[in-house]
Amino acid sequence: MSHITDNATQSRFELSRDGHTAYADYHLQGAVLNIDYVFAPPELRGSGAAGDLMKGIAAHARASGLKVHPICGYAVAWLKRSSESQDLLV
Repeated sequence: MSHITDNATQSRFELSRDGHTAYADYHLQGAVLNIDYVFAPPELRGSGAAGDLMKGIAAHARASGLKVHPICGYAVAWLKRSSESQDLLV
C-alpha cells in the first residue's frame, strides 16, 4: 500500500505517485470522516492509485477510531466492495 498524507490545511488526504497526486477531500463531524470527493489525475487513472488512497483512508479512520461516511460516488462504491472496511461505514 502506498503512503497517504493528511493535508489538514486543505482538508484532504493525498497520495503522490510518479510526480502526480490523487486526493480525497474530506470534512470531520465529530467521530465521522465524510469523504466528499475523490480525484485521480488522468496520469494515474487505471493505476490503482485511487484504490490505494482509499485503503490508506480506511486505515487512518480505523487507527483514529472514526466511522466513514462516503459522499463521493467512487468512495461509496469502493467501501461497499471492500469487505474489510464494512465496519467503518456509518
